[in-house]
Amino acid sequence: QILLKMLGLVCPCFKRKVPCMAQHHHHESDIFIKEAEGHQRRYHKIVELTHSTTKAAGVMLLGAIIALIVANTAFHEGFYEFWHTEVTLGFGDAHAEMSLAHIINDILMAIFFLLVGLEIKYEMTVGELTNIRQAILPVGAALGGVMMPIVVYLLFNAGNPDTMMGWGVPTATDIAFALGILALLGSRVPAGVRVFLSTLAVADDIVAILVIAIFYGQSPSLMWLGAALVVLIALIIMNRSHIYSLIPYLLVGAVLWYCIFMSGVHSTIAGVLLAFVIPSGSRVDLKSFANWSGERVKEVHETFAPDEPVIGQADYLASVSRLERVARHVVPPATRLERKLYPWVYFAILPLFALTNADVAFTQTAIGDIVSDSIFLGVFFGLVIGKPLGIMLMSLLIVKTKLSSLPENVNWAHMLGAALLGGVGFTMAIFVANLAFVNPDDIMIAKVAILAASLVAGVAGFAFLFIQAKAASLQGLRFEAKLASPDNLQTFGAQEAQRRYERELQYVREQIAKNEVEHKK
Repeated sequence: QILLKMLGLVCPCFKRKVPCMAQHHHHESDIFIKEAEGHQRRYHKIVELTHSTTKAAGVMLLGAIIALIVANTAFHEGFYEFWHTEVTLGFGDAHAEMSLAHIINDILMAIFFLLVGLEIKYEMTVGELTNIRQAILPVGAALGGVMMPIVVYLLFNAGNPDTMMGWGVPTATDIAFALGILALLGSRVPAGVRVFLSTLAVADDIVAILVIAIFYGQSPSLMWLGAALVVLIALIIMNRSHIYSLIPYLLVGAVLWYCIFMSGVHSTIAGVLLAFVIPSGSRVDLKSFANWSGERVKEVHETFAPDEPVIGQADYLASVSRLERVARHVVPPATRLERKLYPWVYFAILPLFALTNADVAFTQTAIGDIVSDSIFLGVFFGLVIGKPLGIMLMSLLIVKTKLSSLPENVNWAHMLGAALLGGVGFTMAIFVANLAFVNPDDIMIAKVAILAASLVAGVAGFAFLFIQAKAASLQGLRFEAKLASPDNLQTFGAQEAQRRYERELQYVREQIAKNEVEHKK
């Protein structure tokens, strides 16, 4: 009933109050020859698999588990040496060396931050961060979720100058893991919870990026920072000059990465800066494209000769090529890059990062010594207690002062569940730990705390929301709202929400049909 009310729908085809997308949706597989339909179906299944937040979180978790198992066996030394193998790139007398672990942490993670930057740009352009009143709640909650863990961490470490710089470790939320856990509940939690948590995680990422850039890095080289600024200005000029090809941005972005790497500021910041200068608009005049493409489609129809081999239909192929050449430029460069990066980042780069950074050897130090260490206590309780406490207190303050309100169908129990999931630090927290500490033992203790806290926060958040979902299901309630704009699917998160929406729509139709059959009987 709640689903029907939110959708504004009633009966078969829902009495046409909104267009039935399933009726108008034309499956791509229908336009392929029969011999290729099977391949296309398999391809679409692979695409859907590699764009699932739940499965991405599962692959990252698998990488962490493998690293933990290997780190506590006789293979640990060989495993460690492999990831620290030096890779040499040279030409003549000039050469550069970097270990595999540093390639992952400094180069591949810069690509991850490029994707994060693109997602932040989307939210600031057309997403949740454009509406100030809507954004106040998750952004304010994110700030609370950053400040309170710092307070908790410093309660245990304020008097120790060797460990005090670890305050940034419990401030980060792993957006992939948190949303992956939430996705397991599907439509049993309100869509507003997902929007709140995803926007909170994006705001959290912005703060984490600033923390990394400002507080964690070597003493910056003004010369290289100046060079990075010149390169960044060049990228901005490219943007303002309406250059829409991705290749120039990626090439100049590589130069920006090198300048920031040499400056002493952590090089992953280059990914975020590059994301903000990649155009998010289209080079095609969208108002005239509809008419133009309609004319081209008509031209394609007129030039097609069904009795002739397609390879010999020069006019037909020329018309199709012309349409294809222009149509591919309709999609903004930022969207094209985000779609290309998503599966590589979440199914290759982040699992590799987990594999190389979650290698905690419990056999080297007594568990009692680890859990009693001030670093462990600060990080663990910062994530498990500080994070949800900060999120909830700031949310309560914002709602009670009427600066904003809870999302539709969301109650305070849902908010607490989302706040608990905010304590899943994992990728970002481990990344900051590698920067915050110099002593390998301190890094190891911080990693143990992050893994333990992420496990506790993830299980607690899931269990809490699951209990709320069971209570809602007993009342016959399901929560899945129609996307405000089903055509605006820039991020894969939006695409996944669209797929969920279509599944829920199908469920409602089946229930209506079942009820009608029973009513006739």
